Amino acid sequence: MGTPRVSLTDKVIKSLQSDIKAGRYSPGMRLPTEPTLTKQFGVSRTVVREAIAALKAAGILESRQGAGVYVLTPPADENKITLFTADYADLSDILEVLELRMAVEIEAAGLAASRRTTAQQMKLFETLKTMQNSIEAGHSADKADYEFHKAIAAATNNARYVEFFNFLADKIIPRSRLYKNEMAPEKLRSYLEEILKQHHAIYEAIAAKDEDQARNTMRNHLMTSRNLYQALLMENSAN
Repeated sequence: MGTPRVSLTDKVIKSLQSDIKAGRYSPGMRLPTEPTLTKQFGVSRTVVREAIAALKAAGILESRQGAGVYVLTPPADENKITLFTADYADLSDILEVLELRMAVEIEAAGLAASRRTTAQQMKLFETLKTMQNSIEAGHSADKADYEFHKAIAAATNNARYVEFFNFLADKIIPRSRLYKNEMAPEKLRSYLEEILKQHHAIYEAIAAKDEDQARNTMRNHLMTSRNLYQALLMENSAN
């Protein structure tokens, strides 16, 4: 029963995005009411609410108390943002980004557990499955890993978390460093399998709407990564 609703939600999301891009709903305009959108798309209110929640998380819409849902002005050119400029080649930079991620993502996991919609849970599951297939095939699964964490940010239904991920972009998953002779293949494989196990634990906590466990599993996951890169930094300093 869940799959059709996810499909309908995606349909509404794409249609609204298309209308906004085409100028039918320009920045500052109020979106039609839920009943109007429900009738327009021929779907339930739940589907409309999930679609709006996803677009709010993406920074496209915002709710104004007592006034409805409005279209936001597109963000400025992200290429001009220079706040996050970590260098993959510098392990100390990677550690700094991981510490920043801990400050943000632990709470994001808790919020996702309390606020996620059914569609957002399904998205998390899909990215987790993609990550698992990639690792089992012997790949690093960087992209799927990034999409998993970004899906958690979206499930907070707070657009600022999504913006944070957009700013950091590929700096979120610095595993390419591990593939450049920093770690023996068998040790790397073991690390990836452990990381996959931790992602499963994070997903289960969010799916169960267990806020405390979601925070704990995310903390454990990011601590594992931080400890690994700390060890690599110490090894390099000793050589």
